[in-house]
Amino acid sequence: MLVMVAAGCTQGADKPTSDFKEADGKAAAQRWVTEQFTPSTLSKDQQLAEMDWFIKAAAPYRGMQINVVSETITTHEYESQQLAKAFSEITGIRIKHDLIQEGDVVEKLQTQIQGDQNIYDAYVNDSDLIGTHSRGDYVVPLSDYMAGEGKNVTSPTLDLDDFIGISFTTGPDKKIYQLPDQQFANLYWFRYDWFTDPEIKKQFKAAYGYDLGVPVNWAAYEDIAEFFTTKVNGNGTIDGKKVYGHMDYGRKDPSLGWRFTDAWLSMAGNGDPGIPNGLPVDDWGIRVENCRPVGSSVTRGGDTNGPAAVYALTKYVDWLKKYAPREAAGMNFSEAGPVPAQGSIAQQIFWYTSFTADMTKEGLPVVNGDGTPKWRIAPSPHGAYWKDGNKLGYQDAGSWTLLKNTPQERRAAAWLYAQFVTSKTVSLKKSIVGLTFIRESDIKSDYFADNAKKYGGLIEFYGSPARVQWTPTGTNVPDYPKLAQLWWQNVATAVTGETTPQQSMDNLAKQQDDILSRLERLSRERQGYGGQCAPKLNQERPAQYWYDQPGAPAPKLADERGKPETVDYDKLIATWKQGN
Repeated sequence: MLVMVAAGCTQGADKPTSDFKEADGKAAAQRWVTEQFTPSTLSKDQQLAEMDWFIKAAAPYRGMQINVVSETITTHEYESQQLAKAFSEITGIRIKHDLIQEGDVVEKLQTQIQGDQNIYDAYVNDSDLIGTHSRGDYVVPLSDYMAGEGKNVTSPTLDLDDFIGISFTTGPDKKIYQLPDQQFANLYWFRYDWFTDPEIKKQFKAAYGYDLGVPVNWAAYEDIAEFFTTKVNGNGTIDGKKVYGHMDYGRKDPSLGWRFTDAWLSMAGNGDPGIPNGLPVDDWGIRVENCRPVGSSVTRGGDTNGPAAVYALTKYVDWLKKYAPREAAGMNFSEAGPVPAQGSIAQQIFWYTSFTADMTKEGLPVVNGDGTPKWRIAPSPHGAYWKDGNKLGYQDAGSWTLLKNTPQERRAAAWLYAQFVTSKTVSLKKSIVGLTFIRESDIKSDYFADNAKKYGGLIEFYGSPARVQWTPTGTNVPDYPKLAQLWWQNVATAVTGETTPQQSMDNLAKQQDDILSRLERLSRERQGYGGQCAPKLNQERPAQYWYDQPGAPAPKLADERGKPETVDYDKLIATWKQGN
C-alpha cells in the first residue's frame, strides 16, 4: 500500500511566508489532543510536549504546502480527513491529502525515479519494495538521514523500537530505509458461531472422523471447505440458505498477483525457513547468495517452479472452482473482499485484516445484536511442504520513504508529517479507527485489552508470539514493480485452463530469471547499480542436483495431503495469552 507526498508548485524557489504564530500551534494542539487524540498511550501532558516539539521543529517550513496522496483504506482516509488538518493547524505547514489507487501510486513512484524529477516530496509505499529501494541509489536511507541531514527534524520521541514492522523496512546492509505507517496481515477467517454449533460439529465429526475446528493444515481446510459447500445439513445449507466453505477471487487483474506474492507460496511451504523471509530461498522462490539474487528457476537453485509452488497454485485453482461461489472466479480483490460479510461464507484461508473495521458494522449478518462478531480470525493453515521456521503468512506494511531528488527543505517538511501521523500522540486513535497497528505500545494499551472482544481475535493475534511469522516481501526481490507484474498474468492462465499449474510456474520462473538477467547486465553497464547485492544468475544445472541439496527447492512429496489436523479456537487463544 502506498502513500505519496506531492511537491508544491514553489519547489523551494522563494521562501514561503506565513502569519502563523507559535501560540496558534499551541492552542490547536490543546484542542486536538483534548477532542480528537484520545485515548492515547501518552498522558495529556506528554502529548502536548510531543506536539510542542513539532511546533518548534516546523518553524523553518511554515507556509509551505505539501500535497499527500495515499491508497484508499480506512487508515489513510483518517489521515486525509483528520490528521492532515491537525498537522496544518499545529505546525503551519499546509497538507493536501488525496486518495488514489495503489497501482497509480506505484506508477508515480517509478516516474519520479526514472525521470529524476520531484513529483512528490515523500512516499508511503509498501515495504515489499525494500529489496528494490536498498539496491537503488535514489532512496535516502532513514538511518543516515536521522543521524545527519534530518537530525534537527527527527523527533526525540519517535521510538523506533516500538514499531513492530521495523525489521521489514531494514535492508541487507542493516540500514532502515522506510518508516511503517500502517500494517495489516492476511489470516484465516471463519464463522465461529457455525464452528461451535453442536449439531454442525456432530455432522462434521460423523463425516470426517475428527473435530471441526481451526484447520492447522491444508488437508483440514479442504475437508471443511467440502463439508460446508456440499454436506452440512445434507445439502450445503444453513437455515435454509446456500453456504460455501471457501471464498477467493480469480479475475485476470493485477490484484490476482497480490493473492500470490503476498506469501501464498510460503503458506504452501516453498522456500527455506527464516524470519522475516526465508534464506537462501524466499517465499517468491528467489535464491540469494551473499545477498545477490541468483535465480528463480529450480535449475538455478530457485523454487518458483518447484513442487511446492506448483502444489500451491493447484490447490488455489481447485478450491476456487469447487468450494467458492461461482461468481468468485470473475471477481477481483476489491469485489471479493465484502462477500464474507454477507453471511454465506464459512471460512476463508486468505483474508486481510484491513477488512476488520468493515466486518464489525452494526446490522451485518455476521455481527451479533450486541455488536460483537459472529466470526473469528486465527493463524492461516499451512500446506504439506511447510516446515517449522518458515513464514506462515503475509503482512502489509505501508511505509514512508524519502527520495534523493526531493529538495532538502521539502523533504524535511514531509519527514515531519510522516512522524506526526505515526507519533504516539495520534497512533492509538489511528489504530482504533483503521485497525492497522504499527506500535507495540498501542497493541498492549488498556483500550485494546478492554475491547478485544469486538475484533474477533485481531488483538490476540497481534499480541501473540505467532505474529512474527507474518511478514512482507523481503530483500531477495531486487525489483518489485517489474517482477510483481509477472505473477497475475501467469496465475490467470492457470485459472482459465490455458496452462497447467506446472506450465504457469515454469513460465513465471523463466520470466523472473529474464528480469534478473537484465538487472545483472545493468549492474555491469552502470557501475555501482545494486552494489554488492546486484543479481548474478547461477548457471543452470539439472533440477535433481538442487533437489539433492539441503533446503529448498524440495522434491515432490509422495503424499501432498497428509493427515488433517484442527485445533480448538478457544484453546488456541488461551495459549497465546500465556505467551506460547
